[in-house]
Amino acid sequence: MKHTFNRESFKEKLEAQTSFPTLYMFKFIVPNGRETEVAALLPNNKMTLKTSSKGKYISATIHAMMPNSDAILDIYEKAAKIEGVISL
Repeated sequence: MKHTFNRESFKEKLEAQTSFPTLYMFKFIVPNGRETEVAALLPNNKMTLKTSSKGKYISATIHAMMPNSDAILDIYEKAAKIEGVISL
């Protein structure tokens, strides 16, 4: 079952809870071998990786300075195109 993403609802929540610009934490889970695709979303930022206990998945955390809610939403929409990605 594919989860649908409500851009406007998420944007409202971001703007209500966040002052921009802000250092935002992105967290993704991807199949092992796809972490470079996640890194390409925010290439000038440090990415921390943690491999799952069985080595099948990798948790990727990236902290990035984001100017506004639209920039954050754009990253999540690009991430959704990576096969097997889970955005947290």
